[in-house]
Amino acid sequence: MDGENQTTIQSILLLGFQMPPYFQIPIFILIFILYSLTLTGNIIIIVLVHVNPALQHPMFFFLMHLSLSDICLTTDIVPNMLYVLQSGQMSITMAACMTQFQFFGTVVTFECLLLAVMSYDRHLAIYNPLRYTSIMGNRLPLWLVTFCWFLSFTVTLGTVLMLTKLDFCNLSTIDHFFCDFDPILQLSCSDTSAVELEQTIIGSSVAVFPLGYITITYIHIFICIFRISSKSGREKTFSTCSSHLTIVGIFFSTLIAIYVVPSRGASLNAYKLISLFYTIVTPLFNPIIYSLRNLEIKMALAKYISTMKLR
Repeated sequence: MDGENQTTIQSILLLGFQMPPYFQIPIFILIFILYSLTLTGNIIIIVLVHVNPALQHPMFFFLMHLSLSDICLTTDIVPNMLYVLQSGQMSITMAACMTQFQFFGTVVTFECLLLAVMSYDRHLAIYNPLRYTSIMGNRLPLWLVTFCWFLSFTVTLGTVLMLTKLDFCNLSTIDHFFCDFDPILQLSCSDTSAVELEQTIIGSSVAVFPLGYITITYIHIFICIFRISSKSGREKTFSTCSSHLTIVGIFFSTLIAIYVVPSRGASLNAYKLISLFYTIVTPLFNPIIYSLRNLEIKMALAKYISTMKLR
């Protein structure tokens, strides 16, 4: 393309879901309810861990940050999505689009790393319980979470900086409800091969290494559980990590469906629906799964509710 004919994109039009008008209000209400439930559930987890002495434990400290990241993820995406549903489309500046992708990429990368850290915590508690307290202590969980946030922000920032060096002069519309990597890349009229290669390497590393570590960790955990002689002992031990394992399964299966499985030729609406599940439904599942399967969380919630009733 000739340099003189290029027009740099200043703003982008998010098209969201293309649907008949009579579907927009019901979908708007549904997503708003799911968003409200997601915020409520994750805020409850954060409050419970913060105020209940029985939950002052590394496992629940990591859970609190998982809830925090889920709030950040949904809040980064859903308000704009609701506006698009209400108005039919939304204009957003290129800078705002890059900022949204920065937040989104940081949170997704953080959750990948945090789930690996949580598997290390469960492995240490089950495989080496006598040394668990001395190894984890009070500082190591904080250092691990801080490192995960820092690395996630830095890795995503590298991708964003490479994106900003591209020329954006193609169509200024994104047929999606938020600024994801592939939709942004489609706006560029530059050679994007270097950015795509960098994102493939980093994205694969962020997903594959944590998932590989989690898999190896749980193989060791299962070996340890099967060595327990009593059935009740095996069930009790497995219950301490079943919630985490369920969340890992949901999180990585959705992540792989969106970013690893080839999307060429796939339905764009199917891609949007999976993204919708990933950005709204999965963050809603996390507090529900931990509330239903974790005895300490259920006891803390019951105690908190009874305390509030007495006031």
